[in-house]
Amino acid sequence: MIELNFSHMMEEVIGSRGLSERIIEDLRDRAKEVHKQIGDRLLPELAFIDLISQDTSEIKRIAREIRRGAESFLILGIGGSALGPRAILEALSPFHNLQKIPKIFIYDNVDPRTLKQILALTDLKTTSVNVISKSGSTAETAAAFMILWDEMKKVPCSDISKRFIATTDPEKGNLRKIVNEEGLKSLAIPQGVGGRYSVLSPVGLLLSEVIGIDADELLMGARDIQKKCSDQELWKNPAYLFGTLLYLMDREKHRTIDVMMAYADGLKPFTEWFCQLWAESLGKQGRGLTPYPSIGSTDQHSQLQLWIDGTQDKVLIFIRVNDYSVDIQLPDIFQNMEGLSYLSGHTLSELIKAEEEATELALAKAGRPNMTITVPQIDAYHMGQLFHFLELATAFTGLLYEINPFNQPGVEEGKNLTYGMMGKKGFEEKRKEVEDHREKKARWRI
Repeated sequence: MIELNFSHMMEEVIGSRGLSERIIEDLRDRAKEVHKQIGDRLLPELAFIDLISQDTSEIKRIAREIRRGAESFLILGIGGSALGPRAILEALSPFHNLQKIPKIFIYDNVDPRTLKQILALTDLKTTSVNVISKSGSTAETAAAFMILWDEMKKVPCSDISKRFIATTDPEKGNLRKIVNEEGLKSLAIPQGVGGRYSVLSPVGLLLSEVIGIDADELLMGARDIQKKCSDQELWKNPAYLFGTLLYLMDREKHRTIDVMMAYADGLKPFTEWFCQLWAESLGKQGRGLTPYPSIGSTDQHSQLQLWIDGTQDKVLIFIRVNDYSVDIQLPDIFQNMEGLSYLSGHTLSELIKAEEEATELALAKAGRPNMTITVPQIDAYHMGQLFHFLELATAFTGLLYEINPFNQPGVEEGKNLTYGMMGKKGFEEKRKEVEDHREKKARWRI
């Protein structure tokens, strides 16, 4: 089971820049109110909690077909539709394409150079494409889908309907319409499950099964952490404490930047997944916490100076791994060199754990708050725990701020302006707004 250690958030340990037990205690009743809102499903988007008990048989069936017939598996999606699958891929099957088939490609932007390279590296006759969009109208994903659909139609003797899997709304939207008209295979993103909370839906679970990772193990981990995080008592609920501590660091100490630093290369995409979850859920109505992805020990050498001696606006969240499942011992060489010989006989896992613990302590000694999530090992079971833990913590924190942690009104304006620029019907005023703005921009340049 993952564990949260928040000693270095406390006044008793790091001094006046930490939080007192009393100030946390003052939020106990408010936490119970939020707990009831979650239990009563105050918002329909809390449906992500129910993903932990879903039936995975159809996901497994489609994944078996893909593994039998595809040498490449291409995911088209953006935001949570790509960040979640990539976090699973890099954590649970690192360097996948150098070792296993089908090769995995995730196209989550509209950079033409990237898609051109993917098309050059894949044989479309043996490629399966998973297009992921809940609404079916996300411009970036729709554009990539249109290109792949057109390219696939040019492949001789290829049954295009067998090469695409649509992961989308169960009833409505452009993708669902295409599924019905063209007879594509499809998986449903349940009603109420938003993109950034969808990693444990077919969005992430199909990729998991395709690369040989049991989706049920991910869900088992999520179910177990759900049990641990079902207590209304703040001091007994790690997800609620995680959110409460960061909320109080904002309100009481004006620390609004949350750096997630994972001490495992394979968890870097996971920290990026967390950044979307935290930023898009909480950044509303002039409030919010700014997440920042980081990797240890690499970023000790690029950013630790700022964190330990710069502005007092950050909280560090470490992810520590107990068992890396493999290890390498440092050889007994260069014994006449004091600067190297002390390393002999130790292992790389000893060194990376020492780096993490030393960084925790160095920050604490400087009065810089930090906390640690300890993961027993990086496997499907514990990744399921991490995903669900942070989704629960994010939903709780949003409700603590009294905002909706599931909408994204700030994103919609950018989408609407894009629609106008690209000529989508009904967005003519947005196009005119862009054209007027271009005239203003033209004045201020050199």
